[in-house]
Amino acid sequence: MGQLGKARLRRESLGFALGSALFALGAAPGYATAVGSEADNLTFFVGSLFFTAAAFVQLRLSGRAVPDATTSRADRYDWWSALVQFVGTLLFNISTGVALVRSLSLHEHHEFVWKPDLFGSVCFLASSALAVVATTEINGLWDPHARNWGSTWLNMIGSVAFGVSAAGAVFVPGTHRPEDAAAANAGTLVGALCFLAAALLMKPPAPRTEKMPGPGR
Repeated sequence: MGQLGKARLRRESLGFALGSALFALGAAPGYATAVGSEADNLTFFVGSLFFTAAAFVQLRLSGRAVPDATTSRADRYDWWSALVQFVGTLLFNISTGVALVRSLSLHEHHEFVWKPDLFGSVCFLASSALAVVATTEINGLWDPHARNWGSTWLNMIGSVAFGVSAAGAVFVPGTHRPEDAAAANAGTLVGALCFLAAALLMKPPAPRTEKMPGPGR
């Protein structure tokens, strides 16, 4: 990878790290009480923008080519993983952005916040599954020495946690209460911390000056 590619990877990692840190902050116990709901919602919204910027870098600026007949299975899954993740970040832009609008009724809040949040979580989970397939094609299902094996599985765990959060955030019919607020907050916090760790673990590919046998290539 050249200097330009390394710079793009750093921007990608930084964007995911900042977005994850803001989501973790927004879900941290006591934060919403300390700063108020508007500041808390703003924290999530800004975090989602960092997610989207990083996902765009990953999809369009990382050098990934759109798959064709000559594309390897691993690269094809890798590209689709990046695309689905980008769509998921856009859905989180919608859910966190609409949450900033205080004029919504309870029904409108549920329709315009929870559903994009749910589908965004589904996209993250699908993206992580595709990334696992791509990584498995190269390094196997379990290879702690592989370059980004740890990041891939941390993202999968984080995506599952975000799914738990979305399930817990379902409104109890006729009330302003989520089905399980504790699960919603805990899922967001755990997922964000997993995404943060995954972003910090990302590494550039090893130089291809010679073929190196074994894992970690």
